[in-house]
Amino acid sequence: MPLPSDARIVQLAQDLIATFDAAFGVHPGKRPAHAKGILLTGEFRAAKEAPSLTRAAHVQRESVRVAARFSNSTGLPEIPDTHPQANPRGLAIRFYLADRVHTDIIGHSADGFPTRNGEEFLEFLRAVGASDPSRKPPSPTPLELFLAAHPETLAFVQTPKPSPSSFAHERYFGVTAFAFTNSDGVKRFGRYRFAPVAGVEHLDDAALQGKPADFLFAELRQRILAEPVRFEIKVQVAEPGDVVDNPTVHWPEQRQQIPFGTVTLTGVAEDDVAQQKHIIFDPIPRVDGIEPSDDPLLELRAAVYLLSGRRRREASVGSALAARG
Repeated sequence: MPLPSDARIVQLAQDLIATFDAAFGVHPGKRPAHAKGILLTGEFRAAKEAPSLTRAAHVQRESVRVAARFSNSTGLPEIPDTHPQANPRGLAIRFYLADRVHTDIIGHSADGFPTRNGEEFLEFLRAVGASDPSRKPPSPTPLELFLAAHPETLAFVQTPKPSPSSFAHERYFGVTAFAFTNSDGVKRFGRYRFAPVAGVEHLDDAALQGKPADFLFAELRQRILAEPVRFEIKVQVAEPGDVVDNPTVHWPEQRQQIPFGTVTLTGVAEDDVAQQKHIIFDPIPRVDGIEPSDDPLLELRAAVYLLSGRRRREASVGSALAARG
């Protein structure tokens, strides 16, 4: 997973990480965003319809080993699962294709993204920081000014983001569109969707207030001991004229959704904490049959994940050496 050759993207990625650090603090060995997480293992089985969409290796096999990380939002490793800012929740899945060969899917429980590109996302985050009530900013605040100029961000902010009763009772959405090509060379753009087999279940404020700070993670650990956690993955397919390079634009709900396969998770990863520090998910598929769209967020997100992942691994090595000393 190389860094982009575009110095502008690398600098923007560094600026975003610095902004997360300023907002949440630096926590060695943890992610600057979605810091609190858990890694599960299991398998993926492709749907019979999947080869009509893509010739990618993982839909051509009977099954593929996977790892899946569920997480809370923010860069706070100890954020209570009951906190509103813990939403949207995250889900990242790695498909192991061969030794040192894999492809990933990354989603979260909100459909879409607050901005169309990285520059606007950085501006949005800085406006949020500058509008902290403790700073007593004058009205209109930087955030109010930004939202007034960016209705798509306002729509995202105002979209309800309820808390799930379980990570296994939440739906997740891929942020960006990809180009799927099948063995006949037919190319279609689509976005991933993850539907929990156990069904969607959210908590109201009253029910949430009575929950412990780590209830989602505790519940998932207990659930996985009793039964597998399953998600059906589908791909919502764009039609001609649909915007495929802007994650703030939603496609009509009636667009076709092609079954992609089922992920069945059966246990918490061995040495979960260490593996979370080491694994670096990649928003770009890097597999034949699934290619990135022209969405400008893709390369930037890949750079952010790689830079923060390298920092996380370096912190882990440093901690291990200090422990030996």
